[in-house]
Amino acid sequence: MKESKGKKGKAVVVGGSIAGLSCAHALIAAGWQVVVLEKTSSPPTGCATGAGLGLDPLAQKLINSWLKEPQILDCATLPLTIDQNQVTDGNKKINRMLTRDENFNFRAAYWSVLHSLLYKALPPEIVRWGHTFLSYSVSDDKTRVSVKSKSLQTGDIIDDVGDLLIAADGCLSSIRRSFLPDHKLRYSGYCAWRGVFNFSDDENSETILGLKKAFPDLGKCLYFDLGLGTHTVFYELMNKRINWIWYVNQPEPQLKGNSVTMKVSPDMIEEMHAAAERVWVPELVKVIRETKEPFLNVIYDSEPLDRIVWDNVVLIGDAAHPTTPHGLRSTNMSILDGAVLGKCLEKWGVENLPSALEEYEFTRVPVVSEQVLFSRRLGRIKQGLALPNRVDQPFDPIIASQEECEELQQKNMPFLLDIPSIILGEII
Repeated sequence: MKESKGKKGKAVVVGGSIAGLSCAHALIAAGWQVVVLEKTSSPPTGCATGAGLGLDPLAQKLINSWLKEPQILDCATLPLTIDQNQVTDGNKKINRMLTRDENFNFRAAYWSVLHSLLYKALPPEIVRWGHTFLSYSVSDDKTRVSVKSKSLQTGDIIDDVGDLLIAADGCLSSIRRSFLPDHKLRYSGYCAWRGVFNFSDDENSETILGLKKAFPDLGKCLYFDLGLGTHTVFYELMNKRINWIWYVNQPEPQLKGNSVTMKVSPDMIEEMHAAAERVWVPELVKVIRETKEPFLNVIYDSEPLDRIVWDNVVLIGDAAHPTTPHGLRSTNMSILDGAVLGKCLEKWGVENLPSALEEYEFTRVPVVSEQVLFSRRLGRIKQGLALPNRVDQPFDPIIASQEECEELQQKNMPFLLDIPSIILGEII
């Protein structure tokens, strides 16, 4: 399809998280006007607690193409060149390596730092902070979409009319619910304790020296430590911090409001500390105990969607594919969603919007569906939960065969190294 040089399209993006900002960058590069509506009152500042993420090589290239200064991303992140899975014997309190991939090539970032880089690289008028999405309507001829939002500061109701509404409003997406009212999130069977241990005030403390002795590749390694029916993930972030996550099997908690983060009491934290003593090596337990304000996430995904486009409305990011975190896919899928959507819109032009959205959906749905299901399977393996082909024999890392252990590696993720043809020119 020859590129169209017709009128300039306008998109309204609901959600100013990394998915929404990535989409804004990609659409601006495609020649579109963009408005991003974000309900929080101002850009996040500082380093949000427990907000570490891993960027795959393709996401790194796409971000660099938007920032125009590749060194900025490298300076704000740490390399994750090793993906290592190991098992902890809870009785003997010793570790043993199961698998090790030294060609991982991810980078570790703070969510808030990556968000800030993307936001500051946008024109200042793009994101409307403190604007909550209310409703939308599509014109009878399917050529326009009207979006109502409310300024939380003034109470004013604002109408935006554009060619496209992009739902980047997260795993609890209200826009997705308008099309799929019966589509529910699926509880994984476990929750995750999370925290960030700050050792910037004392880099040579007994705690951090002990951790680095027990885990000598910190600073370049993504560590997965497996016990019987549980596992932890930890790695170093910039500014002398350790990001850790500990997954615990339990019945689904009752959540209040629209957050998957639970409030925790001092008693809950103390019980968590005592449980860690029974499972993990002392060096890791010490980090968990000394982490300020750990919190608890309830882990969900959903069955993959057959479609992510309805007329002038398109889903991206977690709105399109809620996923468990085990494949490091949520942020990476969101970034690629935005990039592919932008290139499809650039290729077809606003005059051929249905064809652009059809290609976007055709390109992304098969990929994200398999990645969501792989992440689900990986989480269930590491948590010792039943699998369809392994109902009576859950994974036990202490006695697992080498072949079984190879299933734990991140490089097995479907489509991990695939680059959609439509964005090849963007990253070469």
